Amino acid sequence: MGDSSDSVSIDMETPSRSGKEYVVETCSGYVSVSVYGDQDKPALVTYPDLALNHISCFQGLFFCPEACSLLLHNFCIYHISPPGHELGAATISPDDPLLSADDLADQIADVLNYFGLDAVMCMGVTAGAYILTLFAMKYRQRVLGLILISPLCNAPSWTEWLYNKVLSNLLYYYGMCGVVKELLLKRFFSKQEARGSAQVPESDVVQACRRLLDERQGLNVWRFLEAMNGRRDISDGLRKLRCRSLIFVGENSPFHSEALDMTSKLDRRCSALVEVQACGSMVTEEQPHAMLIPLEYFFMGYGMYRPPRLSVSPRSPLSPICISPELLSPESMGLKLKPIKTRMSLEV
Repeated sequence: MGDSSDSVSIDMETPSRSGKEYVVETCSGYVSVSVYGDQDKPALVTYPDLALNHISCFQGLFFCPEACSLLLHNFCIYHISPPGHELGAATISPDDPLLSADDLADQIADVLNYFGLDAVMCMGVTAGAYILTLFAMKYRQRVLGLILISPLCNAPSWTEWLYNKVLSNLLYYYGMCGVVKELLLKRFFSKQEARGSAQVPESDVVQACRRLLDERQGLNVWRFLEAMNGRRDISDGLRKLRCRSLIFVGENSPFHSEALDMTSKLDRRCSALVEVQACGSMVTEEQPHAMLIPLEYFFMGYGMYRPPRLSVSPRSPLSPICISPELLSPESMGLKLKPIKTRMSLEV
């Protein structure tokens, strides 16, 4: 296992801004991995959406005390950044070949080998969800379960392909300019609730994401976008997956219909869908509390539980009556997860 001279220890039951940083050599270049928690515990691998890393894509979830306690109590977290998306990343050399989505999925296998990991739990957002699903299809024995937020499974439609080409050209020639940031924020967040309007101010979450986007190198984001715009349709292989899958999608996500389509193609005996009202694609940042109880019941099927000393936060929009009875069934907490459609209220 690799080591890091600038690693720091963290409290296992509370959020931390620091983890152990590793740079892992893979079959197609170097990948940055941030590790949080006890490496003797089962592994949870995360992969962010386009132009994001674990700070900008998952910190809302991990700074939610109840969710952080649930996750760090049961897992060691391995945050994988797409090439060139880690904090402080320099621009990737133009001489380096462009990577495909399959190359990015194969990098995950190399990361697991580096850390000596066998089967892992996976959590990804949109583009990251596609990469992890592709990884699960190529390396079935190495995935215990999939937690997918606003996922993709189809090849880009002509509309998406053209939209991405416009974004790609802007990134290539102008970098992370104002127009690019607005297009990305539209991809991530709901309009009225998060991005605001003339009458409603922009939320703190969106403002923080906007600042973090300033740190991205435009050509590195362009490379990831090119990989995703050339992705292949993997929907035919979804029913062959035997790991459990839990899908979250915001009702205002531009990928809402694709998430529903993906859910319909997964094995209904071991997949579940949670729709979150008044939310965009990035549920992990916009409404992380909405993920807590579905995650708890999902992990119960693996014999994993939240530490008993913490109770549900009164700030959480969830209560047992918000959850479909099907999710609370013995089957969903044991051998199977039934397909559900749970709509979370925004009330706090």
